[in-house]
Amino acid sequence: MEYSLLCHASHAASLPPVRHKVLVLCIMLSLWAYTLYCCIGYCSSVPSLAADPGEPTSPHALPTELLNGDGGDLDSSLSRVDEWEEGRTLNGSETKKLPQAIIIGVKKGGTRALLEFLRLHPDIRAVGAEPHFFDRNYEKGLEWYRDLMPKSLEGQITMEKTPSYFVTKEVPGRIYAMSKDTKLIVVVRDPVTRAISDYTQTRSKKPDIPSFESLTFKNTTAGLIDSTWSALQIGMYARHLDRWLRYFPINQMLFVSGERLISDPAGEMARVQDFLGLRRVVTEKYFHFNPAKGFPCLKKPESSSKPHCLGKTKGRTHPNIHPDVVQQLRDFYKPFNKKFYYMTGQDFGWD
Repeated sequence: MEYSLLCHASHAASLPPVRHKVLVLCIMLSLWAYTLYCCIGYCSSVPSLAADPGEPTSPHALPTELLNGDGGDLDSSLSRVDEWEEGRTLNGSETKKLPQAIIIGVKKGGTRALLEFLRLHPDIRAVGAEPHFFDRNYEKGLEWYRDLMPKSLEGQITMEKTPSYFVTKEVPGRIYAMSKDTKLIVVVRDPVTRAISDYTQTRSKKPDIPSFESLTFKNTTAGLIDSTWSALQIGMYARHLDRWLRYFPINQMLFVSGERLISDPAGEMARVQDFLGLRRVVTEKYFHFNPAKGFPCLKKPESSSKPHCLGKTKGRTHPNIHPDVVQQLRDFYKPFNKKFYYMTGQDFGWD
């Protein structure tokens, strides 16, 4: 190209003035066209600097069904989430990631204790407050949810806990839409004791509520139990588990005994760490049983510092419930418990 242009230029010196000007103009137009062609070719080969769909800069960049709370096509939602679920890079190798594991229940089962025990592990990063994303804040979108998570390093597991997830109908499908590989942990407890504990917590905030017995029965004389009362409904574990198994296989869920979390915290923590694929770091040396509280407190190994116990709201004294009422509740829960034992392959010994 350059050789051709030089030849034309040397030949133009012998041409008349008008033809010389026309030829110069043609040469300039050719050079301009060639330069434009090169620029266009270069720009098309450079990656776009616009917002990458794999790195959304605002909630509007997320899949519509995830923002609106509409489940939509779960598999197509998953494919879009997979493009960016690793999160933004912060401070080099630290990122904010969507949780890979969630403690989904149950209320008054021991979820706070389990979360505090897990946070002792160097490979766990967990948000302290309950996000309630999948049951109360779903319309805010996954970007909002991820921003709540703590920063974590490669290889660390991000977690959260919201006990109401287990009993909320829409939650299984929503978590599946986020990631079908999410590991789910459920802390369960004798449903009768759990109901009484639930009532005790409510009464501490509302001292004028009716008695436990009057709330338990629709008709006290007939002994008809009110299964719509939330304190009793939560303990029908098999009924709630049915919904989760429509989305997740049973081996993707771990059922932790709330009773054994108190009597043998190191043993239950070994199961949890194995389930999460973690080293068994949190062992018996981290626990100190507090007889006054009735449950284990945390201590630093090889340290003389005072053990750390959960807040004063934990370990409240339960009201005395008439033995006949307790027995009627045990009879009520027995078929639910039997089915739950069968579904999970574990006998929790509540009967």
